[in-house]
Amino acid sequence: MRFLSFRTGREARYGAVMGDGVIDLGGRHRDLPDLREALRSGRLTALAETARSSSPDFGLDEIEYLPTIPNPEKIICIGVNYANRNEEYKDGSSPPKYPSVFMRARDSLVGHGQPILNPPESDQLDYEGEIVIIIGKEGRRIAAERAHEYVAGLTVMNEGSVRDYLRHSKFNVTQGKNFEKSGALGPWLVSTDEVDPMSELRVLTRVNSEERQNDTTANLLFPFAYLLSYLSSFFRLQPGDVIATGTPNGAGARFDPPRYLRAGDVVEVEVPGIGLLRNEVVDETP
Repeated sequence: MRFLSFRTGREARYGAVMGDGVIDLGGRHRDLPDLREALRSGRLTALAETARSSSPDFGLDEIEYLPTIPNPEKIICIGVNYANRNEEYKDGSSPPKYPSVFMRARDSLVGHGQPILNPPESDQLDYEGEIVIIIGKEGRRIAAERAHEYVAGLTVMNEGSVRDYLRHSKFNVTQGKNFEKSGALGPWLVSTDEVDPMSELRVLTRVNSEERQNDTTANLLFPFAYLLSYLSSFFRLQPGDVIATGTPNGAGARFDPPRYLRAGDVVEVEVPGIGLLRNEVVDETP
């Protein structure tokens, strides 16, 4: 089933998608105020049953999409996780032994259909299409062969980056990954009864309808099961945690000359079987 977080008027809600409509699950389960709490409670299956027996409360065209999980405890991002992406650097380096890991803040992401901000501090806003794992239950030191048990479902991210800010310091990329509203998460979570998180999945990114990225998880350096095992060796993963699993080659920085985003550009990240995340770029007012 597809679960989402959304807003109507000033009220933040969560629900399930049925056809072209949305079932307001928060209104029917007042003890579960948001999708993260629904995951923490272990009641996603019960919520799906409620949705199947209910009529839509809103049309998809009547809501404002929020990031799939608006309030995760952790947003964990993996860098350089596709074989072709590692080769794209053309630095002669061997494939990495361990994943590159960094964090994003909640307010760096917007929902599907919401504007991404192009900051005045830089002219190097870039796109990165990614498949995202949403954690479904608490776990520490997870065995790779059991990793699928800890996944609630999958969603999609444009892991927007401000390239010159990534190079401001020697040992981290935090600055360039956390500009306010520089990326997006959505449109919804597709639960594991509809998509196998460990199957081969394709991610595509288009800018103004031009395909820029296209690759599959068959080419991951660190598959999803390994990522959950590795991350849980030091993190205690919690329900609602967001794990962005890396982007393929084809980001704007890798063109010659680079093709960074500008106001009016429309970025679409699509993962067949999960959904299409669409956002327009607007200039941020200083």
